[in-house]
Amino acid sequence: MTAPEITPGAQRDDTTHAPLSPAPVAGQPTGAMDEAAHRVARIAAQFADTVDQYARFPAEAINAMREQRLLGAMIPAQLGGLGASLADIASACRIIGQACSSAGMVFAMHQIQIACVIEHANGEAWHSVFVEQLVEHQWLLASATSEDEVGGNLRRSRCAIEAHEGAFTLHKLTPTISYGAYADAILVTARRDPAAPPTEQVLVTLLKAGTTLTRRGAWDTFGMRGTCSEGFILAAQGQLEQVFPVPFAQIAEQTMVPTSHILWAALWAGIAHDAFQRAHRYFRKQEQSEAAGNTPAGRRIADALALMQAIEGRIAGVLRLHSQPRKERSWSASMADAAEINTLKTFVSTTVLQVVHHAMMICGMAAYKNGTPFTLSRHLRDLYSAPLMINNDRIEANTASLMLAQRPTSQDRD
Repeated sequence: MTAPEITPGAQRDDTTHAPLSPAPVAGQPTGAMDEAAHRVARIAAQFADTVDQYARFPAEAINAMREQRLLGAMIPAQLGGLGASLADIASACRIIGQACSSAGMVFAMHQIQIACVIEHANGEAWHSVFVEQLVEHQWLLASATSEDEVGGNLRRSRCAIEAHEGAFTLHKLTPTISYGAYADAILVTARRDPAAPPTEQVLVTLLKAGTTLTRRGAWDTFGMRGTCSEGFILAAQGQLEQVFPVPFAQIAEQTMVPTSHILWAALWAGIAHDAFQRAHRYFRKQEQSEAAGNTPAGRRIADALALMQAIEGRIAGVLRLHSQPRKERSWSASMADAAEINTLKTFVSTTVLQVVHHAMMICGMAAYKNGTPFTLSRHLRDLYSAPLMINNDRIEANTASLMLAQRPTSQDRD
């Protein structure tokens, strides 16, 4: 089999940076993955404001991830990766997110695609070679699951794989492909063939060399500006070996959705934690000579701490659930697991905004103004994307359906 070849991502900045010594942060884990994430975070923090201001790709942070070999971190060690667990990746998302929301989101989205490849296609010949090259070159993976006229529904597609003599073509109208212009490969959903219904989907890995992206509009948004999530007309060709061997429904249920919710939640927790730290510093500065616990700021800092603890507890609980070996589960138990994954996303995406609100009220105008050590504009704007990424209303409706379908246990009936 000929090894797949990819033209490097467009506009990549290959400027190298001297390795930085780890910068331990109080309360943070000190494992090798976290140390590498701290190195990336120190670089990301230097450019976070300009990334936000100019809505530009966080090239410096992504290059730092390559230098630290983090883009292949989740790939097993025997294949050249770091063998990182999902918990390791979630911790790295949190650390990088504290420094630059956009860089952290790009890292999280990339790792979601890595998880899908590892879990559902790595044993196939073409994807095995792809993984080897991904590790060697530290390629960046993007995702194209959204599509015009499907209402943001991950589990429906209009476009279809057009197969002919072992090859395929694909044409898709996408409202967004996050950092698509900078990715080395894109994982795309489509109908299995033109005759298939919208829900009969496959996932296919598209190589840069076989893909044309035509921009449909600019990315000028309220927050998460550095993700560069422009819309594109996507036209691609390749070999049928690039199509995942299992249906997308299985990939989404087992890997893509739970991994997305866990890593996004960890990232959002990191952004909120940075806001909390700024509020804590301001609170200590202002209240050292007063009975801080009796002031409005004292009550708010305590409330914000409780919210952060609840967020971290929910993430840790779902990570434990997701790390359990797959085994035969009752239908009702599977419904309960899916509901817990769903509510992790909806809970964290709304609670982080409450944390930032408390931080804003504690810091007052120092948070409202740009250019102060306590500025929180970017945190607030970036976190308002959280309830919109797979819209919370859609997720809550799905969760309600799960609860209707789930039968109460005998203990519940008692």
